Amino acid sequence: MRILIDSREQAPYLFRGFDVETEVMALPVGDYSLPGFTDEVAIERKELNDLISCLMNGNRDRFERELAKARYFDLFAVVVETPFSAVSRGQYRSEMKVQAVLQSILTLQVRYRVAFVWAGNRAGAEYIVHGLLSKYLREIGERFKVATKGQEACKIGDSGITVTVRDQGSGVRGKLKTKN
Repeated sequence: MRILIDSREQAPYLFRGFDVETEVMALPVGDYSLPGFTDEVAIERKELNDLISCLMNGNRDRFERELAKARYFDLFAVVVETPFSAVSRGQYRSEMKVQAVLQSILTLQVRYRVAFVWAGNRAGAEYIVHGLLSKYLREIGERFKVATKGQEACKIGDSGITVTVRDQGSGVRGKLKTKN
């Protein structure tokens, strides 16, 4: 599997121990994505203090613009390198009240259809990023199999388009021919 890493990512995962190749490039949204799917899947990585900073003042507008870009992606998640309990206990460097942080995160989840995944720590977050991207690829592969099930051939010629299909269950064959 090849994972794309945003060139602005300050602390990229190395994915050691995973069968992964990485490529650094400017991504339109998020910190991690897949080749050919940068407009359909993205993962945003956040360290806790960075997340809290994104919920405040002018940073919030920028963060919401980023979330809005991915609102209709097949998969978009914010993976946070900390346990949820660290937020609920206020274990961050900010004066922002715990209730305000939690309400902001809930609002963003609903408004932008984004999952916030509490990974526990950096290693857990790396595992989750890899897992989400690999599961997405598997699902896309399954969708492709369903979409092309039974299709054998498609010819484009001077006399039109001929599609030959065989249903794998019944063995019935059929042809559809169009004329120019």
